[in-house]
Order: sequence, then structure tokens, then C-alpha cells
Amino acid sequence: MTAPRPADAPSEDLSRLAALHGVATSYSPSPDRTVAASATAVTLTLAALGVDASTPGAVRAALAARERDRGERLLPPTVVGWGAGPPAAVAALPEGSRLRIQTEQGETRASAEQLPPGVHRLTATAPDGRTADAHLIVAPPRLPTPTGRSYGLLVQLYSLLSRRSWGMGDLGDLAELAGWAGRSLGAGFVQVNPLHAAVPGAPTDPSPYRPSSRRFPDPVHLRIEDVPETAYVEDRERLRALLERSGRLRAAVLEEGALIDRDAVWELKREALELLCAVPLGPGRRAAYCDFLAEQGQALEDHATWCALAEVHGSDWHRWPTGLRDPRSADTTRARNGLLDRVDFWSRLAWLTDSQLTAAQRAGREAGMPVGIVHDLAVGVHPGGADAWAQQEYFAAGMSVGAPPDAFNARGQDWGLPPWRPDRLAESGYAPFRELLRALFRYAGALRIDHVMGLFRLWWVPQGHPPTEGTYVRYDAEAMLAVLVLEASRAGALVIGEDLGTVEPGVREALRERGVLGTSVLWFERDWEGDGRPLPPDRWRADCLATATTHDLPSTAARLTGEHVELRDSLGLLTRPLAEERAEAAADTAEWLALLSELGMLPGTGGGTDASSEEAEIQAVHRFLLRTPARMVGVWLPDGVGDRRPQNLPGTWDQYPNWRLPIADAEGRPVTLEDLAASPRLHALIEVLREGGEPSPGPAPPGPPGPSGA
Repeated sequence: MTAPRPADAPSEDLSRLAALHGVATSYSPSPDRTVAASATAVTLTLAALGVDASTPGAVRAALAARERDRGERLLPPTVVGWGAGPPAAVAALPEGSRLRIQTEQGETRASAEQLPPGVHRLTATAPDGRTADAHLIVAPPRLPTPTGRSYGLLVQLYSLLSRRSWGMGDLGDLAELAGWAGRSLGAGFVQVNPLHAAVPGAPTDPSPYRPSSRRFPDPVHLRIEDVPETAYVEDRERLRALLERSGRLRAAVLEEGALIDRDAVWELKREALELLCAVPLGPGRRAAYCDFLAEQGQALEDHATWCALAEVHGSDWHRWPTGLRDPRSADTTRARNGLLDRVDFWSRLAWLTDSQLTAAQRAGREAGMPVGIVHDLAVGVHPGGADAWAQQEYFAAGMSVGAPPDAFNARGQDWGLPPWRPDRLAESGYAPFRELLRALFRYAGALRIDHVMGLFRLWWVPQGHPPTEGTYVRYDAEAMLAVLVLEASRAGALVIGEDLGTVEPGVREALRERGVLGTSVLWFERDWEGDGRPLPPDRWRADCLATATTHDLPSTAARLTGEHVELRDSLGLLTRPLAEERAEAAADTAEWLALLSELGMLPGTGGGTDASSEEAEIQAVHRFLLRTPARMVGVWLPDGVGDRRPQNLPGTWDQYPNWRLPIADAEGRPVTLEDLAASPRLHALIEVLREGGEPSPGPAPPGPPGPSGA
């Protein structure tokens, strides 16, 4: 069904122009419904891409220019090749064209056959004398399939306090968790939330999904005592005082029921880090630091400069003096030179954090984990933060990423994240994306990509307009995937795409073709094309990370008991009467429990214990996950101790303490890392995973997918 065209619908010429720039003029909130985008949304989106479509005459001129350019050009800005064969764009060149390829490895070649993986420079000359230069990305055809089945733990790092952390979980806790889980539990991985650098503020936004920088991690996660220079701090009394204050912060969370206070933690750590960074580095440490500076180059200098300037002018660069809003201006250079000590301070913190992240990954691998730490890549960055300042040319001004209206949210969503411009990415050979991935894969055994559908298209919302007045902008998914596969293969890492929710046709198939795993959450796995009942385990896909829940969903205990409905009701978030919501949630849970009983997974359906107990039901849920063919099975760590509270409740801001809760038991008492290691309940759940059993072979994969991004 096609909805009636709005009065503000795009004209035929505007629609043609939009299509040539990857801007959609309609979207489908459901398979049977198509909604037209407004001409206003399309025009503003084109403007953000540098295309004037403000008048009919401007549209005609832009359309003619675009068609002329596409007709005359020999190559697009970036060309993609997979494996041994020549790229399609090269094969389509006029017969007799000459090639010159300067490989990343320093060779010069005249053929696009059998090129090594990498990002090369390609020059093509046609028989009529026309020439074109392009970036040539050559990637392996796909990432290797994980060998065997692995299970692991999913946790929000800040929520995992130990008796050593300073009021929130840190990288020392992560290393301890990885070492214990690998050696004692046989776990193959630990997945954490994004550890990207946050935007400083009062208060700081606690969400890890709206960072200042995705390129560099946040030093708030540092374990201060693990920094070698701690032993040589001269002002021992001041350092002891900081340690005592950190103990009070920890006790407030663990013993007094206080929320995690990231700002208070950072205030203490920053004071401690000022002391540590006053200690001169020894020759070996100095050499390692200099290597890091050289390796990170301009990106680190920009990040540290933004941090230093933010200390003086505030954390939104749009409000800085005009000359400082450009990272390449003479004013910025002068300001940087005047703040060299602060630039060095922030550079050193990036190095220390990188070092401890690397140590955490090493701890997991040395403990026998085949994967180690799974890091999380947020979908975007804060518009006022370091990345948006340093990479302004790559971001679409006046636009924000979000989601269109659908059956779950009639008003759509605006996430407040500026999108990358697909044209500028292509012109650069996807340099910002390559550098971002390379930075994360330094210390990741696998990378989870939040909203992986964003590699294909994103919903752009013009500033000052509601999310309903947005439209989709398409990216070159083949190029984005080629970069992803190239960098992951170089690092020997896995990639997991968060592909929950509405996914356009062809996306999951394209991801699977390239070896990118998906995400399957038990409560969403139903036969949506059939009777709608829970999907039996043998019909689940194999190429996925299978879990019972995520950080944005109720814990398994809350879902089984219905407490998630009561929580939403208490916060005024229900859109229907409480009785209806309770009944629907109870029916959903009952269907799943009935299937678990039918499959003999609830002890007591043939085994002798109380099948109605919550703990037994949580174990049964994980028995079910093991019966699927999923290559990775994740356990939400709070499920191991019966935690009732979600870490994040979408649709809330100050009504609920999102991203500020420690892991707790069924009664809401905080549970430390040491408590977890000794928890009989957690060990009983892990024993279910260790006993495991052979997974179901799963359904046969479908045939080759259509073109990427279809």
C-alpha cells in the first residue's frame, strides 16, 4: 500500500536528482506500506551534500551537471575489488584502457588481477585520452567463519565494580574478568559497552553511545594503580588521600545504594593522573610513548588539542572563538602551541588507556579465550565533540541521524548524531572509517557494530525539523563492507553486526556473504512469516551471536516475572492499559516456557526439580540458545545473579538512572566482581553452558544475495 502523496512531495526532476545522490524520496515502515518523503526533507538533505535544489531552475542545473559528470567519468572515487578477479568498475572501462596501480605495499602494476589486500591508488587512461584517479580497496572475499562454538559474558563495564575500582568498573576489572572467565569458566569472550571518549560536562552524558570521539577511548576507565608511574609519585600523601576518597565512592555504590557517579570518579582520577603525568617517563617508557605518538599521528594531535581547548573554552566547539572552530587554522595552531603541556597530557592519557585496553585483551587470550574482548562501536558521535571538530569535512552540517516513524514509535527518533557524508567518504577512500576501525582493532578480538544497517543507509533528520521530516541517505555498502572486512582480517578479528529491528531486504544476506555475524535475541525470534510462534532452535541462523537479552532490554529475570511491565507503568511509559500490557507479556513468556518444556529443557519436565523457579527458567533459556546453531552464545552477566533492572530504558532520560546502575542480585543488592566469582547461581548457569551439547545444524543458507544495499 502506498500512502497518499503529500502536498510537499518531490517533483519528478527533484526525485531524479535525489536518486543520483543516494537520497531516498520514500521509505517503507512495513513491507506493505510506502510513505513519500517531503520535498523539504529531500531539498535540505541535498543541500547538506553540497547540492543546490532550492528552486526548480537550480534542480534542473544540478541534475544536468550530475548526469554529465556520471556520463563522462571513467571511474568512481573509490573502486572495490574482492579477491583475485578485477573490480567490476575496472572491467567496465573502455576496451584498450591502460591501468597504473600503485599498491599500498609500494609496488607499481599495470593489471588489476591478483592484487594484494590493501588500499591502492588506481589511474586509468582511456583510448580517447581521458584519465581518472581512484582509490582501489581490495579485500578478502569474506571473513573466516568462527571455528566451533564459543560462549561468553556480556557486561556494561562501568557496572562491574570490584573491591579495587574507584566507584565504577575499570580496565583492571575487565582484565580480571577476562582472566577469570577464560580460565575458570571456559568462556571464549567478554563483550563490553563502547569505551569511547565522552564529552566532558556537568554532568557528563552517561550514555556510551553519544561520545566525543569513537577514535580514542576514555581515560575514565583507567586503573590508576596499574599505571607504572604511580610508584614514583612524589606527593604520596595527596595520592593516599585520593585513594581514600575513591574508597568512599566505591562504598557509596556498593554499600549505600548510591548510583554510579561518573563525574565524581573522573574528578578523582583526573587529579591522580595529573600527579602521574608529572613523573618523568623512563627511557623505555618514553620510547614506547613516542612510538604511539608517531603511529597515531594527526588524529591524536587533533583529539588532544580538542581536549585542551575544551578545558579553556567549553566542550562544544561551535561556541568557541571563530578562529578555533577550524582545526587547521592559524589561530588553532597558535592556541595549540600555547597549550602544549595540556596537549601532551591528553595524548599521554590516550596512550595509557590504549595500553590497558591492550593488556585486557592479552589477559583474555592468555586465559585461553579464542576471541577475547568484544568491543562495541557506537553508530555516531556528539556534534560538539572532538571527532566532529577534527573531521568537519566528513560530516553533514545541519543533519542528525535517527529513525523514521514505525509501528513502535509513530514520531520517529532523532539521536542527535551528525552523519558522515557518503560523497566525502568515497573521495577519501574511506580514510576516516579505515582509521577508526584500525584503532579499535588494536585491542579487540571482535567488534560489535551498533546499528550495522548504517553501513547501507541512515535516516537523516534536518535540524529544526521533527524525525518524521527526514529521509534515508544511502552509503556505498560494498565499499563500507570492504573496508570492514579488510581491517578485521588484518587484525584476525571477528565482526558482529547489531541487526535488530527493521532491516531492509538484502542487508542480512550481504553481511552474511562477507562473514559478518548478526545478532539474535531470543524474545524476538519468532516465525513472523508464519504462525508468529517462537522459532524452534533448529530454525535459527548459525552466523550470529545469540543472547537472551541486551543492555537496552529487560533482564531475563524481569521478563520472566513481568517486572519489566511494572517498571514501565511506574514511569508512565505504557501506551495501553496496564492489564493489557501484563496479559500480553505473560502470554509471550508462557509461549516460550511452553516450548522449553516441550523440548525437555526445563528441569522438572522430566528431571525432578521445580520447573517454575526463576533460576531454572533462566537456565532453560540458555539451554535453548545452546540448541540453536549460533556460533556465539552470550550471557548477560547480570542474568547470572538474577538482576531485575535494565541498564538502559529507552524512552527515558531523567526518569530512570540509565547507564548508572551497578550489577545487583535479585533483591537489588550490588554484586562485586569478587562476589560474581564466588556466586553459586552464576556458576550453575555457566555449568549449563559448559555441558552445552552439539548445536542444531540450522537451516540451509539461502542462495547468493542480490547487490549490496538492495
